[in-house]
Amino acid sequence: MEELDLKELCKMFWNKKIRIILIIALFIAMGVGYSKYFVTPVYSSSTTLILASTNSNSTISNSSITTTDLSINSKLVSTYSELVKSKSVLRQVIYNLGIDIEEETLRKNVKVTAEKNTEIIRITVTNENKVYATKIANEIAKVFMEKVKSIYNIDNVQVVDKAENSDSPSNINLKRDILIFAVIGFVISVFYVLIDNMTDTTIKTAEEIENVYHVPVLASIPVYEEEMQKKKRGVK
Repeated sequence: MEELDLKELCKMFWNKKIRIILIIALFIAMGVGYSKYFVTPVYSSSTTLILASTNSNSTISNSSITTTDLSINSKLVSTYSELVKSKSVLRQVIYNLGIDIEEETLRKNVKVTAEKNTEIIRITVTNENKVYATKIANEIAKVFMEKVKSIYNIDNVQVVDKAENSDSPSNINLKRDILIFAVIGFVISVFYVLIDNMTDTTIKTAEEIENVYHVPVLASIPVYEEEMQKKKRGVK
C-alpha cells in the first residue's frame, strides 16, 4: 500500500461516506435488536439498613449513640454483610415467601454492600420479576434483623429505606448499547475502507500513473458521463 497523505486519506473516507454511514447504521440496528430481543431483562431492588444502638440502659439518654457504639457497629458491618447471605437467612426467606427458587440461585442474586465509612448496609436483590425482587429484598431485611436479635441479643439494626419496585431493567441500557455498537460499526467501517483501498489496483488519476510507472502524462481525455448517458438513451 502506497503512502497516503492526510488530504488523500480524508478524500478516500469522504468518497466512501455512504458505505460508512450504512455500516454504522447497521450496527446501531443490531445494538437495538440485541437489547430488545436477546437480553432477558432483570430488575434490581434495594433496601438499606443502618446499625444504630437502641440500648435502653444507656447512661446518657435513650436516643444518644456513644463512641463505643459506633466502634462496635463498624466492626459488625462486615459480619452482618456475610450473615445476610447465610443459609439460615435465605432458607427462612424462601419459606416465608413460599417462592420456588433454589437457595444457591437466590444467593447469587443477592448483593450486600457496606457503604464506605458508614454503618449503612445495602441489600440488593435481582430477579426477572420486579415484584419478586422487591418482596425478597424486604423479607431478607426482616429475617436478617430477627436473626441479629436472636444471635447477639441486641436490637441495633434499623431499616432506612424499604425496597421498591423498579420499572427499568438493571441490565439493559439502550443508550449505552447503541453507543457501543455504533463505535464498533465505525471501527469496522474504517478497516473496510482501508482494506478496500489496499486491494483496489485500478488507476484513477494521472498522478498515480506518474508515481507507479515513473513516466510523465502528456495528455488526458475527459469523460463526460452526462453526454454518454444521453447517447445511450438516444437523446440528442
